[in-house]
Formats: sequence, C-alpha cells, structure tokens
Amino acid sequence: MGESRKGLTRRDLLKVAGGTALAGTALALPAKDADARERENRIRGAKTTTSICPYCAVGCGLLVHTRDSKVIHIEGDPDHPINQGALCPKGASLFQLVDNPTRVPRPLYRAPGATSWKEVEWDWAFDEIAARVKKTRDATFQAKSRIKVKEKVGDKEVEKEVEAVVNRTMGIAHVGSAALDNEECYLLQKWLRSLGLVYIEHQARI
Repeated sequence: MGESRKGLTRRDLLKVAGGTALAGTALALPAKDADARERENRIRGAKTTTSICPYCAVGCGLLVHTRDSKVIHIEGDPDHPINQGALCPKGASLFQLVDNPTRVPRPLYRAPGATSWKEVEWDWAFDEIAARVKKTRDATFQAKSRIKVKEKVGDKEVEKEVEAVVNRTMGIAHVGSAALDNEECYLLQKWLRSLGLVYIEHQARI
C-alpha cells in the first residue's frame, strides 16, 4: 500500500508536492517585490495633491501625482474617511480623463441647422453662454404673478387671487456637479437665485 506501481512512495509524492509549492512561492515573491519597486519608482519625487473624484456624489478622495505639471498617476487616498483608498472601476480609470487621446480638449459648437461641430475658443464660448443666459432671462423673466391664497373672513375660509412678487425665470434650469464642494455650491446657489432660477437640481439627487 505504501508504494505505487511505478515505485513512487507516498512520502516521495509529498516531497515532490511540497517542493513544487515552495518553488512557486519563491518565484512569486520577487515578482511582488518588483511590482512594489516599480510603483514606488513611478511616483518617486512626484508632487502629491489631494482631490475628489468627479464621477458621482459619494466624494471619494484621490491622490494625484504630478511631475513637471503633468499627471503621472492617480490613486485612492487611504486617509480619506469615505473610501479609505478604495476606488470603483470608474474612479480607478480617472487617469484617462487626463491622458486620453480621444478627449476633446477645446469646446465644440454646432450652429443651428449645421450638420457638424466646429472647434471654438474658450473666450468665445464663455461670452456666448453669458449672452444666451441674459437673452433667455430677459425674455422669460416674470416680476409678478397672480397666485391663489386663502384668507379667513369671519368664520369662513375664502380663496382669492392676488398679485405677488416672484422675480423668477422659468426659461433656464441648472444641474449641479457632484465635484462641487460646500462653498462652491453655496456661491452657485446664490448666483442662480439672483438670476431668478426656479429649476435648480443637483447630480446627487438624480
């Protein structure tokens, strides 16, 4: 029972299996060390900046490594209380937002009736957006509106229509970004309300 038909004992079999496992472990260790050294060398001497992932409302923390003003690596921030260094598949691919040959680096504009987009300057795009916001606000601004209110007359509640100051525009809507921090949201809300916007939404609620 102790030997096989080829003369290999159980003890010999255990020796071979154990030796194979040890050899595999020995081969794996240098590769792991090599990966660690490669990662360390890639970001050695780079400037590290903390940031927030722009994809969703969770707000995962990032470490952005730059060298010579160029992003060379992005990873999760292990000291961040939300993600503790972990990133979802979209967050893990954030480097492609910076280093991507298919990314559009300049604004594109398609004129009414046109069949193709053309590249325009940032200054032109900002001026055009500002002009259209003003034009739309001026055309749709409503200073007063007639609303229904209830008043108590004697023992009865009477509904009547009155004119109220609303100072609003229903022709413009705004959707906020999950990458905005509290201070940016506060300033943005102030500006949108000053324009008279009613339809104000945020990506975190959608």
